[in-house]
Amino acid sequence: MNRIALGAVSALLLAGAGFFWWQGRAEVERGAPPPDLSGSHAEAPLELPSADSHGRGPGLPDLKTKKRPKQSPEERRFNRFDRNRDGKITRVEMLSTRVKAFQKLDTNHDNLLTFEEWAVKTSERFKAVDRDGDGIVTRDELNAFYAAQEAAKAQRAQAKAMQCSCSSAPSAEEED
Repeated sequence: MNRIALGAVSALLLAGAGFFWWQGRAEVERGAPPPDLSGSHAEAPLELPSADSHGRGPGLPDLKTKKRPKQSPEERRFNRFDRNRDGKITRVEMLSTRVKAFQKLDTNHDNLLTFEEWAVKTSERFKAVDRDGDGIVTRDELNAFYAAQEAAKAQRAQAKAMQCSCSSAPSAEEED
């Protein structure tokens, strides 16, 4: 009699555990995006650029003479995420903009961000903002930090512009 009761209790426990596992799995899958069942991107033929028999294709557009149409801030924001310019933003396109930021945080490059890696970077950033080292960030310290970042960004842009203008200037050998 004890074996029958023990078997029945074990069967109920296994059934209950299976039910809770099944419900937990359903809850996780409910938050996931639906799968792409159209198969359009997997079966689409690869489009190759056209070229003549000598392997020369159409020339690149001249960006200096061709003016780009004025875009609204919403269009620029959308185009920043729409990498392939198909008018749709996929999950991969949306997340691709954060890859560099993730790689900066992932110091051991194992594609897993641990709390320790995140905490080290966060504390380093806090120390950079906290100029006087008192453990408190004031509004003035934060404004000074952002002003220094903007100045460094402007300096890099100016150095890049100078580098571009120097490389496009004709050398003495080309003038002869």
